[in-house]
Amino acid sequence: MQNVVVIGAGQAGASLVAKLRSEGFGGQITLVGSEPVPPYQRPPLSKAYLLGDMTEERLYLRPESFYANQNIDLILGTHAVAVDPAKKQVTLRDDSVLSYDALALTTGAQPRALPASIGGTLDNVFTVRNLADADAMAPAFRDGARALIIGGGYIGLEAAAVAAKRGVKVTLVEMADRILQRVAAPETSTYFRDLHAAHGVDIREGVGLSRLTGTGAVTGAELTDGTSLDIDFAIVGVGITPAIALADAAGLTIDNGIACDANSRTSDPHIWAAGDCASCLFEGQRVRVESVGNAIDQAENAALNILGNDLPYQPKPWFWSDQYDCKLQIAGLNIGYTDVIVRMGDTAGSQSHWYYKGDNLIAVDAMNDPRNYMVGKRLIEGGKSPAPAVIADPATDMKALLRG
Repeated sequence: MQNVVVIGAGQAGASLVAKLRSEGFGGQITLVGSEPVPPYQRPPLSKAYLLGDMTEERLYLRPESFYANQNIDLILGTHAVAVDPAKKQVTLRDDSVLSYDALALTTGAQPRALPASIGGTLDNVFTVRNLADADAMAPAFRDGARALIIGGGYIGLEAAAVAAKRGVKVTLVEMADRILQRVAAPETSTYFRDLHAAHGVDIREGVGLSRLTGTGAVTGAELTDGTSLDIDFAIVGVGITPAIALADAAGLTIDNGIACDANSRTSDPHIWAAGDCASCLFEGQRVRVESVGNAIDQAENAALNILGNDLPYQPKPWFWSDQYDCKLQIAGLNIGYTDVIVRMGDTAGSQSHWYYKGDNLIAVDAMNDPRNYMVGKRLIEGGKSPAPAVIADPATDMKALLRG
């Protein structure tokens, strides 16, 4: 193994190349990124960075000098346009060609956009995925501005929290019956609905967008319930799709993303994938775990296996979201849950929601409740499932469950 090429310079790509070097790989490493800046953290974009509490340089995962010092060829501001698995070559946008012995695709995901036919291409209609997105929308977050946020998932709710803190008048619409319907229990939805209402956000559930209006820039919105809004800008937070075009054109198997085996290898023996673009098997289902933790862990697993190891990847899902003064921490995946146990925390506003699938504990949502989050995370990762009645009992010594 002499030459490793990594396409996609986000969290997964940066983690993969760093792991290769730390494990002693002495061959050539090339990391290709479409943005003009070195790999950076994405979660703060919709939180601390947008609030002005974090500078661009603090977003960087490592100083740009790291890559040169580690003899990693960092190619920025371009992207791959084709992969030829037979020749083991990647063609970049400028028609230059990179040869590889091993290729890793860490291409991430892209936000779903609104169609142009309903105003999706009007000025001041934003998505939140990269640094350029955050920079473009920052001037709109001014006191007294009126915003429409389309989508009640975590991205939409985080944007709503930042906007409200900046004095923006926020209306959020969610077409489903409740916010967070796809990812959380009704109990968690209620917690965050109440939190946002307390900060003046107008959440409208069961209501979608018919179209945005305006000439040049957006000035209004027509909703599916027949109401109209005057707005100054809109944020679209209706989910992401894995960036699979390159892999698909190269003939790799696609199944809810770039399909990987237990060792993070794609259907081509010389190509691996990691991060938001990649799917893996988790408890018999093919899933994409859209999180920083997964991007790091899966990328490092791919790096180790590129170096000739045979190490199966075992996802240990964990997530977080910051909204106002609330820190939500999530462990596990709640797919197929049958029951939810609510446990109140020790301080006002703190609580945790414990997801059970039958008798098995599969996930925990913890709001300003870090101690119970850590207990839940360790229980899930250790395959332990206390009886629901034990979790529901306020007298239970939670830490003692870890010794059981």
